Amino acid sequence: MPDKSKKIRLDKWLWAARFYKTRSLAKQAIEGGKVHFDGARCKVSKEVVVGSELAIRQGYDVKTVFVEQLSDQRRGFDVAKELYRETDDSIAKRAMNSEQRRQQNAGMVHTERRPNKRDRRLIHGFKDAMRQDQE
Repeated sequence: MPDKSKKIRLDKWLWAARFYKTRSLAKQAIEGGKVHFDGARCKVSKEVVVGSELAIRQGYDVKTVFVEQLSDQRRGFDVAKELYRETDDSIAKRAMNSEQRRQQNAGMVHTERRPNKRDRRLIHGFKDAMRQDQE
């Protein structure tokens, strides 16, 4: 059960809240600057306190969450989502960015197979012709 009086390291809390699959991945994200604690970069051993704001970059998205509870044990998703509260602005921004990415990829043509040797030669020839036209 979550306890408010414990001192929890940031990497352990991120792992327990199921943002990262392992503590080492959480550590790499923190050291890589993908996690900001109250608006600033922090160290792996930073102590998490209830009410802190975290900005967590995962892939293309940035989640802004507030720490609601502390836990150092990894539990199921239903228990883990009670450890934090994502802001409404963060949810809306992620949805908007997702929609923009979906619309950008709408015009892409996906083939059912990889290009073979002949296809690659045609692609390279086309690209070379385009470069020569631009010069």
